[in-house]
Amino acid sequence: MDTTHKAQVIANEKNLLEAMKTNNVELLDRLLHDDLLFNGPDGKTATKAMDMANYRSGNINLRTVKSSDLMLNAIDDDIVVAVTVEIQGNYLGQEINGKFRYLRVWKLFENDWKVIAGSVVALNSDS
Repeated sequence: MDTTHKAQVIANEKNLLEAMKTNNVELLDRLLHDDLLFNGPDGKTATKAMDMANYRSGNINLRTVKSSDLMLNAIDDDIVVAVTVEIQGNYLGQEINGKFRYLRVWKLFENDWKVIAGSVVALNSDS
């Protein structure tokens, strides 16, 4: 794997989590591809437009967003990331306090890495 690409995606992962925590919709807009599909822990598939609307609503207030157990795999010009994220806060009126395992696919478009696909599952408290 190209170490520059790896470093760029790791930096973007950190930026993405910070954008989630701070409701930075401008940064989220830059990091997410317009045709993104994302499967949530409830099994429903969301688009970028749906995700952005949720963040713009102001009803996402995350106090803690900490990552661990990051793994990267490069496949041609895509990088697949698996990462555990501890989240505490409120998401659209629902309290969240737990660990989640995210899988994201980052694709290089000219000089910008964007998330083109992803999913998240809740982890048991002993995971």
